[in-house]
Amino acid sequence: MLDDESDYDSRCQQLRQENAALLGDFRRWLKKAGLGETTIRSHFSNLDFYLNHFLLYADTLTAADGICYVGEFLGDWFIHKAMWSNKTTVKANAASLKKFYAFMAERGLVKPEELATLKQQIKDELPDWLGAVERYNDPDVDLLEDGWPI
Repeated sequence: MLDDESDYDSRCQQLRQENAALLGDFRRWLKKAGLGETTIRSHFSNLDFYLNHFLLYADTLTAADGICYVGEFLGDWFIHKAMWSNKTTVKANAASLKKFYAFMAERGLVKPEELATLKQQIKDELPDWLGAVERYNDPDVDLLEDGWPI
């Protein structure tokens, strides 16, 4: 964590610029892979939210550092902070994050073993995340009883 608010704001501004360049490269990578514009826009939007909101929410984490926080994002933060969170959007974000970190690994920005760990984590934990978002969005569930902080 940075020492004061101005350091935090400066670092966030720097990371947003780096993220914009990275997202531009990612967009071109997806286009080269033959994905349609609608799919590319969806991945881009999902990644923009992850990189520029979640990773900068309480700290200033780089995109490469973010590979270690996907579980926290999909299993908790996204569910609480994104009013559009549901089973479909959790799955879509998981797919976007897998594609993004495959792009990062191909570029040498994350290690191949980190990507393999991420893919396994998503495979193992996705059912739990889907259950969590379903409970969170169920008006009949008492969130405090269910262990959710409000």
